[in-house]
Amino acid sequence: MNFSIKHWPSQERPRERLLQQGAQSLSDAELLAIFLRSGSQQHSAVELARLLIQHFDGLSPILNASLSDLSQFHGIGASKYAQLMAVKELGKRYISQQMSQSALALQHSTQLIDFLRFEFLSETQEVFAVLCLDAHLRKINFKKLFFGAINSCEISINQLLRYAISEHASAIVIAHNHPFGMAIPSEADRALTTQIHQACQLLEIQLIDHCIIAQEGNYSFAEHGLINH
Repeated sequence: MNFSIKHWPSQERPRERLLQQGAQSLSDAELLAIFLRSGSQQHSAVELARLLIQHFDGLSPILNASLSDLSQFHGIGASKYAQLMAVKELGKRYISQQMSQSALALQHSTQLIDFLRFEFLSETQEVFAVLCLDAHLRKINFKKLFFGAINSCEISINQLLRYAISEHASAIVIAHNHPFGMAIPSEADRALTTQIHQACQLLEIQLIDHCIIAQEGNYSFAEHGLINH
């Protein structure tokens, strides 16, 4: 039996459907199959993509997986792994450039969350980062400043603010991840946000938001009214 997608009816092939109906009409597996390009002797590219998504429980863990993890699947080797890593990096660079060219909305920003989720995608420890913005709320630079353990991360407010000043930031967004937890702020998170907010006011740097990124969601201090602009 031939499992190749090229033997499917044209209206069912992912690439043709994408061109005719748009990328949004395709499922996760179909989009992934386009990048895989080919399957294996046992499975078409779409079936292989579905197996990967089922095994890893979503697209994000697939892009996070190592070559040794993915190569356990027949049809996945160094070439396909390189394609997946290239897709992941292109996504990060696309969103980063978009943020550099357009102002960040002060209300909840899907673009901001997408950018942060890409940046924290591969982290298995808690990381604290800062996004520096210019006077027009466009991205200047993003840097992961502090690295901790699985559930905690010690930071220096002085070091954070020195970095913001060195980047000539007019505003900042701070963010950290909960790699194996929920996107729920702890009392320590709340207290730290208040301290950073007060320190920023003294330096006339606007704290736009503090975002927590987790595998199953995110939390915005500004969206919940915990940072007053």
